[in-house]
Amino acid sequence: MRSLLISDKAIETIEPGARLLRGFAGGEAAELVEEVARIATLAPFRQMVTPGGFRMSVAMTNCGGLGWITDRKGYRYEPRDPDSGAAWPDMPTRFRALADRAAEAAGFAGFAPDSCLINRYVHGARMSPHQDRDEKDFAAPIVSVSLGLPATFLWGGSKRGDRPKRFRLESGDVVVWGGDARLNFHGVDTLAQGDGTCRYNLTFRKAK
Repeated sequence: MRSLLISDKAIETIEPGARLLRGFAGGEAAELVEEVARIATLAPFRQMVTPGGFRMSVAMTNCGGLGWITDRKGYRYEPRDPDSGAAWPDMPTRFRALADRAAEAAGFAGFAPDSCLINRYVHGARMSPHQDRDEKDFAAPIVSVSLGLPATFLWGGSKRGDRPKRFRLESGDVVVWGGDARLNFHGVDTLAQGDGTCRYNLTFRKAK
């Protein structure tokens, strides 16, 4: 894994098309968490159910023009919160600007996300390895921002059974992947207890 320094931020190349930006959002973490709290008052966190009937250990909400959801009908993006029928909260300007800067720093200039999935992990929660493939096309990257408790990010290959690499993510770290790495499997190992209550993950996507 190769490291370099861009704008005083350590950037690690996980593999071609995938980079880890250490501390990239650290200076604005508190403000980002405040925005998450505001969004959650409009669209509360909930533990969604997979098409197979499994209730996810991670609680989720969304902001932006489209929100990612899962239920018995399948995985998809919807313009409205199915719990309330209201449109998802607008994506904060701070969120959009961060996603754009991070994508550009990782080599993907011109990123214009229309969806931000917000995951909340508490002790014992995890995210099984999966691909982000519910978007209309895969030309745009994924930008993933970690806030709060540290977590172990699992970075796999193009097949579910590929042995994943493990990366410890601290609050303010950002992972960006696209290009040949866009459909790599990835996940989060079981969250351990730590000095805090939870971990938030902001996942920016171009859904349509």
